[in-house]
Amino acid sequence: MNRIFTYTIPKEFEGKTLLSFLKEQKYSSPTITHLKRTEKGILLNSEWGRVRDILHENDILTITITETETSENIVPVSLPLPILYEDEDLMVINKPAGMPIHPSQGNYDNTLANAAAYLYQLRQEPFVYRCINRLDRDTTGLLILAKNMYSASLLSNMVKNREIHREYLAIATGFVPDQGIIDHPIGRVKGSTIEREVNEQTGESARTHYKRIAYENGYSLVSLKLETGRTHQIRVHMKYIGHPLPGDFLYNPDYFIISRQALHSFRLSFTHPITGRFLTFTAPLPDDMATLFKHI
Repeated sequence: MNRIFTYTIPKEFEGKTLLSFLKEQKYSSPTITHLKRTEKGILLNSEWGRVRDILHENDILTITITETETSENIVPVSLPLPILYEDEDLMVINKPAGMPIHPSQGNYDNTLANAAAYLYQLRQEPFVYRCINRLDRDTTGLLILAKNMYSASLLSNMVKNREIHREYLAIATGFVPDQGIIDHPIGRVKGSTIEREVNEQTGESARTHYKRIAYENGYSLVSLKLETGRTHQIRVHMKYIGHPLPGDFLYNPDYFIISRQALHSFRLSFTHPITGRFLTFTAPLPDDMATLFKHI
């Protein structure tokens, strides 16, 4: 698969190196190394370019990212893969419940990675799995897959810099206050590999904003935004304030109204790393959550 970028060198890069321009465009060191090793990966005025070449105003730089390798040990499997948006650099997926995002012990052929591998097999294209943001197996909703190494690097940096904004919807037990901020550190439960807890001594800082949207039949529909991205942050924080999510096998195994944690990645907003367009996506509440709030 090839992804081609063409640049006209601006005046401010007159006399500077090709490498300095690539770094200004936020090409990572591994990507630059890949380009150097790829035939015609870097062309300067239609000639094979070197990173130490000196640039001049109005030079034409053509970058071709060629990827031929495929992610190993990911078995293509025909599984649901609801694509809400796709272009040359990324796709936005509305992940269903019960689907892990990565293969792991006991989850070799039922993951989002397997579904994506199957799609690329149908397209007869090489496939490298690059999932940008995480969702738990039973959390539904929006996430991003990068389609090439350049977009993956840019998007990963955006995650680190908190430039990808997510809003979640959750069903919480009881009458949640109108709105508030939960600011308590989260750490691993001693002796557990997966369970987390609020721990003021050893936990990492965690901050969650919440707002109640509706209340019916003993449950609140809550909007949540995260300032940090700790493992199980929403689930742990909502339990801590006395409003756990129903159906949560770790923190509140109450399956009376729902068979999985009632959490949904509802809105995803970010600036496209290549085009600069601001994008916003929403995914409606899945049926198993929406049924409790029929008037929403």
